[in-house]
Amino acid sequence: MRTYRVAIVGTGGIAGVHAENLARTNGRAEIVAACDVDQARLEAFSERYSIIGRYTDLERLLAEAKPDIVHLCTPPMLHINQAITCLEAGAHVLSEKPPALSLEDFDGIQSAKAVSGAQFACVFQHRFGDAAQAARKLIGGGEFGRALVARCDTLWYRPDSYFDLPWRGTWAAEGGGPTMGHGIHQFDLLLHLLGPWQEVTALAARQARKTSTEDLSAALVRFENGAVATVVNSLLSPRETSDIRIDCEHATIELSHLYGYSTDNWTVTAAPGSEESVADAWASQSLERGSGHAAQFLAMYDALDEGTNSSGPLPVSLEDSRDTLEFATAIYASAFTGSPVRRGEIVPGHDFYGGMDGNGLGTRVLAESALASASLAEAAPASI
Repeated sequence: MRTYRVAIVGTGGIAGVHAENLARTNGRAEIVAACDVDQARLEAFSERYSIIGRYTDLERLLAEAKPDIVHLCTPPMLHINQAITCLEAGAHVLSEKPPALSLEDFDGIQSAKAVSGAQFACVFQHRFGDAAQAARKLIGGGEFGRALVARCDTLWYRPDSYFDLPWRGTWAAEGGGPTMGHGIHQFDLLLHLLGPWQEVTALAARQARKTSTEDLSAALVRFENGAVATVVNSLLSPRETSDIRIDCEHATIELSHLYGYSTDNWTVTAAPGSEESVADAWASQSLERGSGHAAQFLAMYDALDEGTNSSGPLPVSLEDSRDTLEFATAIYASAFTGSPVRRGEIVPGHDFYGGMDGNGLGTRVLAESALASASLAEAAPASI
């Protein structure tokens, strides 16, 4: 097992999560450089985590520090250009979510990856807890049976002050609201557990927050295996929770947590008559490790160790990341057109291929929904 040279680009809040989780990889990684346009923030971060290489220019970092892997912890609108720069320099990329603001931008990664041979992956750490891997193995198998119905809720709360940063809550910088920036972790796990989706029917609204984007979305999804799921993404929920429930033929499997889970956050309930086989199947799985960035980092290092020529895809590969981004795009496209969207429908030339706003359609629909909500609020009787 080799030790990988890691650079962190962007030294805001999520960068600290990366640095602290890199320290939990038992010597598999060494942070050799950090990069930020804010010199003071860069220095404070580097001092805290004892990072010697300090850069305000990404290309210079790549040329001088020569990292094996670059962690992109910058605001979303910067991910694609930085990823392409890193890939062209031969460095693997691990990007925070969302990996891009549109499918069009994301597809630009493929050519850069093909030229250099370096790999791209996105941070979807919920896939890597032991219980999630066990659930993926058991769903559709003999003991649990096929998946029938599911729900996936990301019910979070963000006050108006959360959007004081000028890039938050905008199409240009974040690509969308809670669908892109918050619920994407949870529905990525749902897709990981249930497999390819087939069709999405959705709605989105701006109920309360002063943003350009939605602050709520809800979708009805049919999967290729026949399962039907609801997906809700909210920033309006004072009691915050992240939940997935999947009802299979012989068992219900549930996950309830907030920003990360342990095995204790999972519950398995057997159908009458299936108690023993379901309990035995669940107990037979390795259920020691919870979710978290460190779990994904270790899986990435293992994949690189196994592929001595570094040509094999990393966990949550380019293709996996695109699947999740396409699903988010379909939610927006359905919500703003009022029509179902099928997998593979959003291609070059489609209004939503170039952005989640659909060439301004989303902005118009959300403005109308916000106006309607305001009118209803004015017409409502005063509380007693």
